[in-house]
This record gives sequence, C-alpha cells and structure tokens, in this order.
Amino acid sequence: MDPCDRSHARIPLAACADQALARLATATGSAALASLDGATLLGERAMRAGSLIPGRVSAGGGCRLLDSLSGTVALNLARAADREMLPALFETDELDPSDDAAIAARIAQADARALVTRGRSMGLAIAAEGEKSAAARGSAGQPPACVELASGCRRASAAGAAPRVVDLSALWAGPLAAHLLWLAGAAVVRVESRSRPDAMRGSAGDFHALLNQGKINLSIDLADGADRQALLALIARSDVVIEAARPRALEQLGIDASQIVRATPGLVWISITAHGAQGEAAQWVGFGDDCGVSGGLSAALRRATGRTGFVGDAIADPLAGIYAALTAWETWCARRGARVRIAMSTLVARCLAAAREEDPHGLDSDLRAWGSAVGKPFPSVARRAIAVLPAPSEAIRSYLARTAQSGR
Repeated sequence: MDPCDRSHARIPLAACADQALARLATATGSAALASLDGATLLGERAMRAGSLIPGRVSAGGGCRLLDSLSGTVALNLARAADREMLPALFETDELDPSDDAAIAARIAQADARALVTRGRSMGLAIAAEGEKSAAARGSAGQPPACVELASGCRRASAAGAAPRVVDLSALWAGPLAAHLLWLAGAAVVRVESRSRPDAMRGSAGDFHALLNQGKINLSIDLADGADRQALLALIARSDVVIEAARPRALEQLGIDASQIVRATPGLVWISITAHGAQGEAAQWVGFGDDCGVSGGLSAALRRATGRTGFVGDAIADPLAGIYAALTAWETWCARRGARVRIAMSTLVARCLAAAREEDPHGLDSDLRAWGSAVGKPFPSVARRAIAVLPAPSEAIRSYLARTAQSGR
C-alpha cells in the first residue's frame, strides 16, 4: 500500500473535541490552544505511529472485537498480565492464553453480559458493544459523564495568571489534560512512580515526549511514607490535581482525595476513570479502545455500515483529556474547590448523543466514510513539534527541599 494513500475520512466525534477545545482556548486566551483542532488531538498518536484505520483489531493492536453468543465483546489485552487471567475468565485450564483463535472460540461460546461481568470483577479491560447505547441515544436517567464528588472551600485570593498543576496520571488521557493546561500557561509538575513507570514511556515513539514536554518530572516511591508525605505537601501548595487511578488504588495509599479537597481552599481535583463516577463501576478497568466500544461507537458504526469496528484510536482517551482540562480550568477560574470524576465510556456516550442530536446526517456520513476506509493510513493531521523536551526526573523530596529554599 502506498503510505501516501491516506484516508480522507474524518474521525467521528472530532466536532465534539473541536467544541470543547475552542471553549478551553477562549477561557484561557491561549494562542497555542486556539491553533489546535480536535482532529489533531484525536488522531495524532495513530498518525505518528503509522497506524491503519482499524477494523476489529484496534489501531494499537491490544484490543479486539470478538463475537459471543449474545453480542460482540471488546477484550483489551494490552498489559502483559492480562493473558495470564484468561484461563480463569473462561474457567478452564485447557486454554493457551497466547492463542488468539482459541480465545475467540471460547468467547463465541459465552454470553456477552456474563463474560463482561466476570472479566471486570477480575480486573480485565472488557466491554460489550454498545452497552451504553441507551445513553448514546440521550435517554433520561443516564448518569452524567462528569460528577462532582466533593465540594471544597472557595479560594480567598483571585486566580493567578495560570494554575499550578500536579499530574499524577499516566498513559494518555491525564497527561493530555495536563499538557493542554501547560499550553495555557500552567506550571505542571508530573509525579511518576519509581516502581511502576508510565507504560507509554518508550513504547509510543516520541508521543510520550510530546504530551509531557515542559513538565517538571518527579519520581516517587509510593511505598515510602516520607515520599507520600512529600506528595501531600506538594498537593497542598497546588491548584489542580489530575489523576486516573481507580478509587481503590488511592485508598490503599492512604490518600483521601475528597477530604484533601475539603481541607484545601480552591483545590480542583480531577479523577479520570474508565466507566463510572461512583460505586462498583468506578473500580472497573478500562482503556480508550474498550471504553469507546462501551460508549456505543462500534454499535453506531454497525448501524451506519452494517459492520462493527473500532472508531478512532483509543478515542475515549483524548476526548477525556480535553474535557478534563476544560473542567479543571473552568472550576479553577471559579475559585472554588471541587473533586470531579470523569468517566471515559460515559463521556463517549454523551458526545455521541450530542453529535447525533446536532447533526445526525453528518455523524452517519462520518461513520460510513470511516467504515469504508478500513486498512488505509489514519487521516493526516498536523504534526506538532516537541518545543520543550521533558526534564529528567528528580526525587520528590529533593525537589520540595530545593524549591522551599528558593522560595518557589
């Protein structure tokens, strides 16, 4: 295939990303944000990697759409340990977890709902096609994508030129949110676990550097009590925190985000989850590809074209990153403290519902064009330069001691 034969298809929901991005650019007055568009943020990772428009295998290759007895299931096996759980998922010792054909055969004999329920209880990233399709159609009573979990005190002083941001996240959605705030002028400190570094580092070309340029990089030993106290001290002197950990993970570290927000005037805490804001759904594992399927995009593609497939490249991740940045900035500008949780699959469902309400024919046209372009290179978008290389990592306690001495 000629590598220049790029698809002219538009990534569905790019218009939703455009709207949120334009709102953020207006609120911040950032020329750098004003020069961006939604299609770039949704498609740049795949374009930089030379990915093809996916069919039943995601652009990154880690997630697959497989047919069960009662519907199509998205099974994400992006982590090395995921395959080790597959014999338990299918309740058999007679499965080679490296055999994709055998996995597909097992799923073909299973009920989708039961399989998804069991898989999520085990910590697998798994979803049923269109499980949030009712939300995508705008049904009443569906949970919102953004939920305020705790309200804090108002900040007494007026907002400064830009917020001080602590980025505790990894992979794509959270780092993108912090990156967009950096483009708006925020000072961003990124804190990364020494024992569990960001899996995106070293595995996505220069995309990791693109999202993390300009951030101060700190390393932390989360098993060390003094390091955890240093993290709390860093948070106490910040304006915005962005994290994408499951609630259970924070609890195990002894971090009560809601209590911290209530005790820190004006602190905005953004929590990004895969599937839910509260309860059991907030604990489910999910990544951008399977969350897009859960949110109804693959079901919408099937309705428009007669065939299922992945829409975009892990589309729930960049959408969540854009909306997380917008939520953080607007809440910070209001000078009030709040903890807000953003659920990626529900956000996809809401964006899909909004797109269908605003321009149903345009959405269907985008979906049909996307479905007909399977196997072609991703649509060409602007190739953004890395203007400021990520700084080397510094131990969090060393950083706090140094900045305390300098009065920063």
